[in-house]
Amino acid sequence: MSSGHSKIVPLADLAGRITDGSSMALGGSFLHRGPFALVRELIRQGRKDLEVIKQSPGYDIDILCRAGALGRARAGIVAMEGNFGLAPWYRKAVEKGEIRLEEHACATLTAGLRASAFGVPFMPCGGIHGSDLPAINGWKQVEDPYGTGESVYAIPKITPDFAVILANEVSEEGDVRVYGTSHWDRIMSRSAKRVLIVAEKIAPSASFREQPELTLVPHFLVEAISVVANAGWPGSCWPHYEVDYPAVEAYMEEGEAVLKAHLAAAPEAREAAHA
Repeated sequence: MSSGHSKIVPLADLAGRITDGSSMALGGSFLHRGPFALVRELIRQGRKDLEVIKQSPGYDIDILCRAGALGRARAGIVAMEGNFGLAPWYRKAVEKGEIRLEEHACATLTAGLRASAFGVPFMPCGGIHGSDLPAINGWKQVEDPYGTGESVYAIPKITPDFAVILANEVSEEGDVRVYGTSHWDRIMSRSAKRVLIVAEKIAPSASFREQPELTLVPHFLVEAISVVANAGWPGSCWPHYEVDYPAVEAYMEEGEAVLKAHLAAAPEAREAAHA
């Protein structure tokens, strides 16, 4: 049972906890249920040299690169999804050497996060034999000690400074509920040093006690929460809203004024302007 202490803070306060140089595991996948309102607030606050850790980033890592806020990435597949192709500002940042990239497969990044969550120095991972990734990253191949003749790669643990997740509902004390697929949010929340939540809305604490099986992250793992409607814009957050494809298309245009206009058009910016 929770303590009854409210963990809800303003979005600016939540973003203020993430300092320059911090590493962040960002929840969601591509354009779906990412904590994009907080990512944009980090840009507004002028954060620099951040690291994104995510199996399938897209808009989030791209806009951080576009704003010059990213210093490093550990990522698997990176794309804006089928309608828009690759993430252009991320690609430019990698090609120009503006960010340091540790390229992963989704499975290897998950293995590193699991190692951290389980409190072990590495996690075995198969399925990457024949890939250049082990040599590029210096991953060690380990023979099965039980004599089968098979081998795996030992992926070093990955411990993000923060896991940042967009939730459908939270209790004021910090219990987290997600509808639909949870992507890699669960393992991110268990591997990170600190967990921050952006939520679409508050649900009664009693509802979490009545249906504990729906809680993805328990309150005792959560440091703070901001409640921001449409926080996943321009992406989706099922079942609340779908991807705003015109907004993504507008974001993809070139020009410094485009990014400024995009940040100003975000739901959290419009809400602050009318506050």
